[in-house]
Amino acid sequence: ALAGLGFLGGWSRKRKTATIAACVTATWKWSVVAAASLLLAGHICCASCSQSLAKESNNCTMASQEWNYLELGNIRSTLIRQEDTILFQLIERAQFKRNFAIYQDDAEFLKGTGISGSYVRNLLQETEVIHSKARRYTSPDEKPFTSRSQLPDPVLPPLVVPEEMKYLKSIDVNLNNKIYDLYTSTILPWITKEGDDGQYGSSSVCDIQALQALSKRIHYGTFVAESKFRSQPEEYTRLIKAGDRQGIMDLLTNKEVEEKVVKRVQNKATAYGQEITDETSSVHGPAIPEDKLKLFKVNPETMGKIYREIIIPLTKEVEVDYLLQRA
Repeated sequence: ALAGLGFLGGWSRKRKTATIAACVTATWKWSVVAAASLLLAGHICCASCSQSLAKESNNCTMASQEWNYLELGNIRSTLIRQEDTILFQLIERAQFKRNFAIYQDDAEFLKGTGISGSYVRNLLQETEVIHSKARRYTSPDEKPFTSRSQLPDPVLPPLVVPEEMKYLKSIDVNLNNKIYDLYTSTILPWITKEGDDGQYGSSSVCDIQALQALSKRIHYGTFVAESKFRSQPEEYTRLIKAGDRQGIMDLLTNKEVEEKVVKRVQNKATAYGQEITDETSSVHGPAIPEDKLKLFKVNPETMGKIYREIIIPLTKEVEVDYLLQRA
């Protein structure tokens, strides 16, 4: 309505002002009506939902009828989304230097604080204590870095696990100690600059978020393993009964798919990790020249390397461990 006032060139200033005021008032009134309608709709919806939920038990169902957690297409979609999370977390961590002191047991800056062990480990445990109360570690793909005996019980009611997911719930495969060691000894040197910038708090928070994202992605291998087992039960059962670890590894490995994952991760890292300027971006194309890498927050090839040499092998290790226990 206000845009249309450009046609009122012949009107008096007083008349224009009155017209603008009327338009604003009308717009405000309709905004109030629209907002009230939305609130009413929300109230009706909430009331309806409350009545529906009141008929259910206090327990929560883990899987809905609309989502099949064991369908390979759904698993693939989940893993692709997790790539984004991992890349963004590693990009965040890469802005700080290595800050080796936060991984040292009883580091100098911890004296007088009452904290024993490393700063990152302590902060990670405190974080997992809170998340445990929120039922995080009752999900099959969520594994704590802290011993479960040191974590409190959930405050929320337990999840109701569907029958088809009972193995995922009962079999506990946890590679977090190995993930932590590889993160601090290999991934950090690949993505951060050597040195100490004093950003201990920020670096530690980024570490925790990255570690949790990596752990979730790697332990989602249990879902992959269960799905693959259901697609070839006879072959997997024979290998499991024989204790043929290498045979299971060979059966579940698909090199072509793995290379596609690595390539996709590199392309995403190229898009997400570059410093945006007014020049053309380098989302796709040949290898990035050395002189152009300075425009990137992380090296895209390094992100692909993390997947090829760490994430994918650990995921397959989770799959094999899971299947051997499934027998």
